[in-house]
Amino acid sequence: MSKFPDQRVGVLVDVQNMYYSARGIHNKKTNFKEILRVAAAKRKVVRAIAYCITTKEGSEEKFLDSLQKANYEVKAKELQIFKGGSKKGDWDVGIAIDAIKLAKNLDVIVLVSGDGDYIPLVKYLQFNEGVQVELMAFEESCSSALIEEADEFINMSNYKSFFEK
Repeated sequence: MSKFPDQRVGVLVDVQNMYYSARGIHNKKTNFKEILRVAAAKRKVVRAIAYCITTKEGSEEKFLDSLQKANYEVKAKELQIFKGGSKKGDWDVGIAIDAIKLAKNLDVIVLVSGDGDYIPLVKYLQFNEGVQVELMAFEESCSSALIEEADEFINMSNYKSFFEK
C-alpha cells in the first residue's frame, strides 16, 4: 500500500491488547514509542491515542507518563470489578466512536489491536468514510478476519524493534 507524506494519520492503540499479547506470546514488553514511529511512516500524525485501563492501586502511573512522553494522548478508565470477582476492562466502543469521529479529518487510521470485534468498524471506515485502515498487531493473537479486512497489516511479531530491550 502506498504511503504519502501528506496523508493525515490517526493512530489508535488498544494498549491492553498489545501489552498482554506481547507478554503472552513473546514474554516481552511492547515498545509503544516504536509503534507510533512505524504507524506514522513519515506522514502527518493528527492524533495518536493510547487507550488504557487503570486500577485503584494506581501502579500504572509511570507507564501512562511514558506513553505521554512518547507523544500519545492517553485515555484511561478504571478496571471494572463485578460482584463475584469477574473483571472487565476494554475500550472497544470508545475506540470505535473516536475512529468514526476522527475519520472526516483523516486519510488513514492505524488501528493497533488484534480484536476481531473491530471488523464492522473497519468496514464502516473504508466504505462510508473513505478512510484507509492499516492494522498493526501480533499475528498470533490477531483475528484473521480482521487482517483480511484491513488495507494493510503489519505483523509486529516479525520485528524486534516492537519489543522493549
